[in-house]
Amino acid sequence: MPDIITVEGLSVVYPDGTKAVSDISFGVKEGEFFGFLGPNGAGKSTTIKALTTLLRKTAGKVSVAGYDLDRSPREIRRSIGVLSQETSLDVDLTGRENLRLQGRLQQLHGKILEERIEELLKLVQLEDVGNKPAGRYSGGMRKRLDLASALIHEPKLLFLDEPTTGLDTQSRVAIWEYLEGLNKKQGITIFLTTQYLEEADRLCRQLSVIDHGQLVANGTPSELKAALGGDAITLTIEDSGLRSRAKEILKTIQGLTNISDSEGGIVAYAKNAGEIIADIVTALQASGIRPSFLSISSPTLDDVFLRQTGRRIRSDELSRRETEPFLV
Repeated sequence: MPDIITVEGLSVVYPDGTKAVSDISFGVKEGEFFGFLGPNGAGKSTTIKALTTLLRKTAGKVSVAGYDLDRSPREIRRSIGVLSQETSLDVDLTGRENLRLQGRLQQLHGKILEERIEELLKLVQLEDVGNKPAGRYSGGMRKRLDLASALIHEPKLLFLDEPTTGLDTQSRVAIWEYLEGLNKKQGITIFLTTQYLEEADRLCRQLSVIDHGQLVANGTPSELKAALGGDAITLTIEDSGLRSRAKEILKTIQGLTNISDSEGGIVAYAKNAGEIIADIVTALQASGIRPSFLSISSPTLDDVFLRQTGRRIRSDELSRRETEPFLV
């Protein structure tokens, strides 16, 4: 499939000198569900604003939906749908009226517009409340209506800037299901920015990981996790001095790879993690080191981010993964 988005050397520098995005390059294939993963302040929203013509880039070459960003911004806007972090609804208008307004802004009228409104209300399961003011909708309902607004003109490319931020789990999962359907059943290319690891892992077939305005990893979620070299072994060691000694000891154990510092401990990876635990415990105890906690887990995108940057993507919102603790 051809690329529907091509980015070469994109940089965005704000007037105060802040370099929000620094020389990034990537491509998104037509029909792909593409994820842009990173923590708050990484440069995700800046990138999506530049690609959707809402923010002037400083340098680089960008093509969106077959149009050059510098030469054809109007054509790009006609070809894309955009769902920002904040809803853009008029809370005094009903759901149908909000969609009708957006449709007219996209030069849709008459029977074609009305049929499209009903189709979208059914898609996002709001047909029963379509005549109620949007101000009376829950947060999840407003997000779904906002999504319908972005789809009113049937764009072939949809940009989503952290669309589930602030939603409860049930609403978040509902949005995921709608997005999966749009991509798989209708073939809409989706560009998603997110800081939620589970969201990126579930939805995205291709990922770019960004931190401090620079890309640190690219690939499918499976490829990125497989590159770590096996299951994750996490040791919690409170004493920083003992932690340094433990890290050196782990480097001598055959089969351990990608050993790095984690918050309050150490993370290493091994294909035979269950078998190597005994060797780890024996080696550490021989040096008088007893971790307060030791666990094994399948690698996650958070482990990928930790490996590339030396820190977790968000310490207060790590991915939910099953771990098996060992008392040592």
